[in-house]
Amino acid sequence: MMLIHVTSGMNGAIMVLPRDGLKDENGNPVKFDKAFYIAEQDFYLPKDKDGKIKNIATPQQSIQELGESIKTLMPTNIVFNGKEGALLGKNALTANVGEKVLIITSQANRDTRIHLIGGHADLYWPGGKFNNKPYTDFETWPVPAGSAVAALYKLRQPGT
Repeated sequence: MMLIHVTSGMNGAIMVLPRDGLKDENGNPVKFDKAFYIAEQDFYLPKDKDGKIKNIATPQQSIQELGESIKTLMPTNIVFNGKEGALLGKNALTANVGEKVLIITSQANRDTRIHLIGGHADLYWPGGKFNNKPYTDFETWPVPAGSAVAALYKLRQPGT
C-alpha cells in the first residue's frame, strides 16, 4: 500500500505547534496572522510505449504498473496541493502587506527547495519540528524528501 501512496501523491504533513507557542531564535514568543500549507506532490503515472498515460483495468495491474513507474524517480506530474492550478486564481493564497504568514510545506519523494522571489523568511524551522531553534533570513528553504519545513514571512511590499 505504501507504493500507492508514494506514487499517487497521497501525502501531507502534520506539524504540531508547541503548547506555549512558537519562539524566535532568541526564545521570544512569535505571532502570525495566517498559516498556509503547501504540499509539493509527485505523481508517477504509468505510461505506454508512446508516452501516453495508461488506463489500468484492475487493482493488481495498477500495483504492478505503479511499481515500474517509480523506478526512475522521474515523476510524470508535479503539483502543489493535489492538482494543477490548486494555488492560482480564486484559490490563490492571499495576505496583506504587514501580515506575518506561517508557510508550512512538505515533499514526500524528492528533495526540493522553496524560494520566495524577492524575499527571505524571517524564521525558518527545518525538519518539521517547531521546538528546534529557527534559522533567520533564509531565502531558500530546503525540504528533504519525506520531511516538512515551516517558514515565517512578513510581507513587506505588495505583489502577486
